[in-house]
Amino acid sequence: MSSDNTVADRLLDDARKKTARQENPSTGKVALIVGVIALLVSPVSILGWIVGTAAVVTGAMAVKHPTAAKKGKIAIGLGVAAILVGIFFFTLNIAMR
Repeated sequence: MSSDNTVADRLLDDARKKTARQENPSTGKVALIVGVIALLVSPVSILGWIVGTAAVVTGAMAVKHPTAAKKGKIAIGLGVAAILVGIFFFTLNIAMR
């Protein structure tokens, strides 16, 4: 009987750890930080595109987690805005030459 109980306890612990990993809001925080950095560096066009793309990708990963979905969506928006600002400054740089 005791071996059944330890197996059940181990399975329950594994399920709790898996649930805790899925509900971990750190991916949302990371995505949001990358999005803000992307927006800050977006006037440097190429760097803005690269970091903006990273913000979109990390935001998409964060949207998969229910607790981080809102921050992930904001990070995607910031990443897209950073890419657009980078394109604007790239076009402006070409037009000024």
